[in-house]
Amino acid sequence: MTTTAPTAAASSGTRATRTAVAAEARAVVKTYGRGETAVRALDGADLSIATGRFTAVMGPSGSGKSTLMHALAGLDTVDSGEVLLGGTDLTTLSEDRRTLLRRERIGFVFQAFNLVPSLTAAENIALPLTLAGRRPDPEWMAQLVDVVGLGDRLTHRPTELSGGQQQRVAVARALIARPEIVFADEPTGNLDSRSGGAVLGFLQYAARELGQSIVMVTHDPRAAAHADRVVFLADGRIVDELADPTAAAVLTTMTRLGAGEE
Repeated sequence: MTTTAPTAAASSGTRATRTAVAAEARAVVKTYGRGETAVRALDGADLSIATGRFTAVMGPSGSGKSTLMHALAGLDTVDSGEVLLGGTDLTTLSEDRRTLLRRERIGFVFQAFNLVPSLTAAENIALPLTLAGRRPDPEWMAQLVDVVGLGDRLTHRPTELSGGQQQRVAVARALIARPEIVFADEPTGNLDSRSGGAVLGFLQYAARELGQSIVMVTHDPRAAAHADRVVFLADGRIVDELADPTAAAVLTTMTRLGAGEE
């Protein structure tokens, strides 16, 4: 992977904000359904996401990890508790204001790529800015294209790209507007190990070298090992975490949680 070193100002800013909080969930409760069929997906969940860090969220099936990410990203409302993006409490916003906030302050990477088939790779990357009536900064665009290795694919449409290349376009698209935080939902789920490893490397680079705050939901211990920190959910709550994780340590924790231990 070819990378372009960040500017001195960018590096300094990354160091200065390393311990700041990018997003936070405080005693968040989310229930789906009613009566006997009700499912409490989040049960007083508390989580703080540090600025400029790569955080992975894991847990057994039904643990609430995707629900928590959707709440933090303003994609879903919660029943009680607070969800903060910077100093903004998302639970106080209308749907229209949450939509605007997502467009202006959040980036997304999805398992299914979600590229627009009629647009070129370059146009897909620039799409968040295009929708906001803005143009990409040429130097920033060039740096992102260099980082994700798409310099010779910018005029290609999604059908002319491999799965790994499409996800690299999606990563660049998530970063182009310089969002406060990027949420990645199983970003390597549709990729082979080599392409998945490359995408994870780009996300890791974005956090460590560009100061980007990233939250990734994954079921893969090898993917989680690329993060600076892994948090584990069970029954709608954070029950464990690992700093500087290894795939083996993540797998051990997941095995324990899957067996019902806390």
